[in-house]
Amino acid sequence: MASLKEIKTRIASVNNTRKITSAMKMVASSKLHRAQVAIQNMLPYETMLEHILKSFLVSTPEATIHFERPHKEVKRVALVVYSSNSSLCGGFNANVLKLMEQVIAEYKQQGVEEVVIYPIGRKVAERVQKRGWQSAGNFVGLLDKPSAHDCAQIAETLTLSYLHDEIDKVELIYHHFKSAGSQILTRRVFLPIDLSTEKIGVMNDRDLTSNVTTAKAQEYLRKRDEKRTHEVKAAVPLNDNFIVEPDLRSVLLSLVPKLLNLMVYTALLDSLASEHAARMVAMQTATDNADELLRVLKLQYNKSRQAAITSELLDIVGGSVNN
Repeated sequence: MASLKEIKTRIASVNNTRKITSAMKMVASSKLHRAQVAIQNMLPYETMLEHILKSFLVSTPEATIHFERPHKEVKRVALVVYSSNSSLCGGFNANVLKLMEQVIAEYKQQGVEEVVIYPIGRKVAERVQKRGWQSAGNFVGLLDKPSAHDCAQIAETLTLSYLHDEIDKVELIYHHFKSAGSQILTRRVFLPIDLSTEKIGVMNDRDLTSNVTTAKAQEYLRKRDEKRTHEVKAAVPLNDNFIVEPDLRSVLLSLVPKLLNLMVYTALLDSLASEHAARMVAMQTATDNADELLRVLKLQYNKSRQAAITSELLDIVGGSVNN
């Protein structure tokens, strides 16, 4: 059995660790709130842009552009992968890296000649460098200062490469933020873009009001999400008689790139919110484990202390009897 001094030292160590995990949980909670506000501010623009574009396409079914036409052969693929710059966020990074490796292996089996990675996050950049895969650059700074302009530049680079047949397909790999207790690992085709009008707002199923991370709260949210069915509305024509100026192609070539730019930025915000939520849950779990460990250690300390006192009393009583 450990001595009283050893137990007391370990209690102090666990208590210090608990203070750190509790503080990190508070910081992650604050960053999660800012990320939720950023998503909330972006959603009205995204929803209206998607509705206008797809409602317009309902009225003009003959409209097609290069962005939605798949290439005949897929030989060169680009993957935009979102991770975090730091650790201590549970399985957030491990899940992203595992899916990225699965996707790359899948394309290699299909005979794809070249896979280019756009690593948004230090963890995925380190994995790409370690494996010797082709990287399109360094985008680590995007996570520190999310910028719609920088995301638009990435989207523009990808679209130009797609139009010039330098890339045959583009996919996004990121965590879709649903709530503080639920982040869905998502693999989404970026190009060719899906402009089908059957579903509008299908990805807008986020709960941006809650930051709870306790086990009971997460279980409640999980059961609630299972019962809740997200309403998906089909696009309806805003007007049967559109007047298009200067021409249909010019309008589509203006609106579709905006939607593509927004897809990259939305995935970045979703990934950031998911990272902070995952870190908050991990730190809350670590704090709860520290509390349980402290309870066990204090009980052990009290038992050892009581045993020591009892032993001393027995020695004193035994000595007095002998005298």
